[in-house]
Amino acid sequence: MPAEPVNVNEFQQLAKEAIPKMYYDFYAGGAEDEFSLKENMEAFRRITLRPRVLVDVSRIDLSTTVLGFPISAPIMIAPTALHKLAHPEGEVATAKAAAACNTIMVLSFTSTCTVEEVASSCKAVRFFQLYVYKRRDVAAVLVQRAERNGYKALVLTVDVPRLGRREADIKNNMIAPQLKNLDGLFSTQVESDKGSNMERFANQTLDASLRWEDIAWLRSITNLPIIIKGILTGEDAIKAAEVGVAGIVVSNHGARQLDYSPATISVLEEVVHATKGKIPVLFDGGVRRGTDVFKALALGAQAVLVGRPVIFGLAAKGEAGVRRVIEMLKNELELTMALSGCPRVKDITRSHVRTEKDRLHSML
Repeated sequence: MPAEPVNVNEFQQLAKEAIPKMYYDFYAGGAEDEFSLKENMEAFRRITLRPRVLVDVSRIDLSTTVLGFPISAPIMIAPTALHKLAHPEGEVATAKAAAACNTIMVLSFTSTCTVEEVASSCKAVRFFQLYVYKRRDVAAVLVQRAERNGYKALVLTVDVPRLGRREADIKNNMIAPQLKNLDGLFSTQVESDKGSNMERFANQTLDASLRWEDIAWLRSITNLPIIIKGILTGEDAIKAAEVGVAGIVVSNHGARQLDYSPATISVLEEVVHATKGKIPVLFDGGVRRGTDVFKALALGAQAVLVGRPVIFGLAAKGEAGVRRVIEMLKNELELTMALSGCPRVKDITRSHVRTEKDRLHSML
């Protein structure tokens, strides 16, 4: 009998053994050379911690809020596609795990369970991810359904005017199932005898003309707060604040879109500084340890979103696997806070980390 995982990374091998190669490659793979995929994690390793001692850490409080909603720790579940390819219960299992861990799940636009199925599965705060198609009425219908079913925010993903070149999916002739959220709106079936039918479908349907001005259109059809996901520069962070969104997510789409885009942790501080505290900044990309969460918080993130580890936990052990992944990260974060002299999340400051830029400046 294989040993139980002792950290989040060990769920990846279990997932690889549990699901077909095509589906594992879909979840694990990145764009083109996968440089950014590797960098998302490697960049964390180049940041060191600066612990403070003789602080009372007999009690550690991980709790925080996102858009005013309390969560048990600054660790959320990122929107990831097609959970039923990982486990028969799909997003419903993930949602139940999120609720058990008292955190927020962002349901993917490309989920294999419907907005309604996930909403009725358990009582919890959850957000809905939105892509905008050329047919704007599709987005409008899904926004209305999310709002009607108690979702508390929209996470507009803005880094996919076209789908990135994911070569593993092309080699595997990756075929995605019909998306249940789109039933009755239009078919996601695409004729394809080679390559990824997902790529063809996305490039036929996604609205590549989406611009900053269109945020006003989205705000006109919903009362929900809007978070923009896919910001990597200070310039775009400033624009996001100017158009009045409720928050942003620093993300390179799990390195699945533009290869050689920067590791997200390497640009987090630039984005935080650009917003000048006007809107909350969330973080996505490469989180595998509690120390990673701590580093992101120290550089200004309000919370982190976790994607692939959740999928790997789901594939390996279903709802219990997702719950275990979140618990592991929470336990590691709690230990990191204790050993760094930070009894509360708000005690984690910029002075607790040392980045590559800090080292270069110290040499000048």
